[in-house]
Amino acid sequence: MSATEQDFDYAAADFNAVYKGGELLEGAAIKVVPWDIGEAQPDVVELEQLGRFHGAVLDIGCGPGDNAVFLARRGYRVTAIDAASAAIEQARERAGELEIEFAVADATVLAGYEGRFDSVLDSALFHTLPGPARPLYAAALHRVTRPGAQLSVLCFADVPGGMPAPLSVPGEELRGTLTEAGWDITSMELSEYAGVAVGMEKFFERTGRQPQLDAKGRTRLPIWKVFADRVSR
Repeated sequence: MSATEQDFDYAAADFNAVYKGGELLEGAAIKVVPWDIGEAQPDVVELEQLGRFHGAVLDIGCGPGDNAVFLARRGYRVTAIDAASAAIEQARERAGELEIEFAVADATVLAGYEGRFDSVLDSALFHTLPGPARPLYAAALHRVTRPGAQLSVLCFADVPGGMPAPLSVPGEELRGTLTEAGWDITSMELSEYAGVAVGMEKFFERTGRQPQLDAKGRTRLPIWKVFADRVSR
């Protein structure tokens, strides 16, 4: 890990600020929301095609809401939650008249949602949580889901060419955290997460990384794509 990466305090990230056009981190102003590609993540579209969603769906860490909107338009009953109130405001605007339940909530607690969901989508939330919060989060997901629930996780992978730690997670940590919380990993493979490159120059300059771009000029960063089933405890 380079000195630049060591000095980069991801735990201080202000997600509310970036949705309002401010700085994600001090000295790393970002002109756009890095993960806001204006449509559902390609892997989320694929997950839906694979039948990963059924019944009541929780989109945890929903951001600006495009994944939730996509799922709602496909006929799913979606609850979309984010800790950033500014993200929820944008998500509500994008949803328009679609019937999606939005809420500002702490993903490590999820009070009031016990035993409610049949499917969960985590599209790039796990890796934003501080290490000690990750087991609490995995346990909270177990509490708010029903027997037989399915969990799908997209998480930055700690592999060459990926985001630096702690915004990338070793596979064994991700697997262990979910397993200990009562989730049976049925599939875990590498995939790619699409992000916005324009306006991210200073951010990547501070990380010392230069991500590869796809044909649309988007960043394509390696992620773990994890499928898990809820185990009764």
